[in-house]
Amino acid sequence: MSNQQPASASSTTETKRRLNPIWQARFDRFRRNRLGVVSLFVFSVIFVICMAANVIANDKPLLVQYQGGYYFPIVKAYPETAFGGVFETETNYKDPAVQALINDDGYYVMPPIPFADQTPNVELGLPYPAAPNSQNWLGTDDLGRDVLARVLYGMRVSLLFGLALTLAGALIGIIVGAIQGYYGGWVDLAGQRFMEVWGGMPQLFMIIILVSLFSPSISMLFAMMLLFGWMGLVGLVRAEFLRARNFDYVRAARNLGVSDSQIMLKHILPNALASSLSQLPFILTANIIALTALDFLGYGLPPGSPSLGELMVQGKNNLDAPWLALSGFFSLTFILSLLIFVGEALRDAFDPRRA
Repeated sequence: MSNQQPASASSTTETKRRLNPIWQARFDRFRRNRLGVVSLFVFSVIFVICMAANVIANDKPLLVQYQGGYYFPIVKAYPETAFGGVFETETNYKDPAVQALINDDGYYVMPPIPFADQTPNVELGLPYPAAPNSQNWLGTDDLGRDVLARVLYGMRVSLLFGLALTLAGALIGIIVGAIQGYYGGWVDLAGQRFMEVWGGMPQLFMIIILVSLFSPSISMLFAMMLLFGWMGLVGLVRAEFLRARNFDYVRAARNLGVSDSQIMLKHILPNALASSLSQLPFILTANIIALTALDFLGYGLPPGSPSLGELMVQGKNNLDAPWLALSGFFSLTFILSLLIFVGEALRDAFDPRRA
């Protein structure tokens, strides 16, 4: 017994030494790609800014100090009577009378952009859409809403929707590809035939037809896009499992009585994930483009929702207001370019020919 324990510990140590240098080499290759690293950093900053859109762009104060008490309107709704008003309804902090009441016995701190995605600038005194000015840095849309606020909220929706769709589709694709590749035979044959038929359908047109049958809903749109968006990783994962299922360590595990699910999850999947991870930025890019296209065509998010596609529609309908189309175009182009650069860096880092 005393001789077996050190051998087991030694084997574990050798396994870690054999696996860690591989991932360390991949990380080092990614880190040496300066464009990819900078793009990942900039994308992370933009993602955090978009997630904090409620704090950066809002028509409610970040903080109200009134009669010695502190209030946080972006977190909780307060009636006007809390600040000396006469109405029991939620406070309208853009009302000059309310602002005067607060300033008489306290102060308030507004966000850097004092407009939410649905807040019109009624005090501007210019026809809508208004050109960029000191109050609206990127101008207003045809309803007087701040374009910069709409861009921030729209990018948040696009990124969250795209990430959720990418992760859900990747999970389904990995499961389907793993089952096809591991079992092979008629399972793989049936799966491939189904993929050929399902993948041969005009996906955008099918989504438009299906979405038009239901009332506008984010959950319904997500389900319809997921219905066709799970096939991106099936081929890669299937190929990895087909290649690895006959390896010696897989056969040894099978002969020792290890279950198929354990072999797939613990022995083959970690190696198959390497090629899959490098494709996620490209899949995310495709999902964001698809959502923007559907919004542009009027089959995307519910009407009124902040969206880059909806902003481009306004630009098309208001050719004399180029800031609308340019804001949506450059925002979308910039974020997609960052994802492409990150994807290219990941693909080079996980390239098996450089392992």
